[in-house]
Amino acid sequence: MARIKNVELPKEKRVDIGLTAIYGIGRPLAAKICDDAKIDRAKKVKDLTADDEAALRKEIDKYMTEGDLRREVQMNIKNKMEINSYQGTRHKKNLPVHGQRTSRNARTRKGKVKKVIANKKKVGK
Repeated sequence: MARIKNVELPKEKRVDIGLTAIYGIGRPLAAKICDDAKIDRAKKVKDLTADDEAALRKEIDKYMTEGDLRREVQMNIKNKMEINSYQGTRHKKNLPVHGQRTSRNARTRKGKVKKVIANKKKVGK
């Protein structure tokens, strides 16, 4: 049972793939961590020894991951919103930040489509 940075790594996956379950670690960084810790990337997470886990923990501590990284990203967003930068105003309005068009898509950011019902008369008194 490999638990690193309060994240349970998937047991059946290879070590380099399993490390990507940690926020802030992608495939290239996971490969680098495995190489620096001298652990075979093809090894399954369930086959790791206690020494291997300790070596992984020591290597991962060199990088900003999980809570610290999430906190920093949120602080960067708040800072952009405070200084009223273009990206900050897009964050405030819940619109796409990176230049995507909004006339047709952006449903992830804008929410569910609000359909207009044509020719529907309101019932009066």
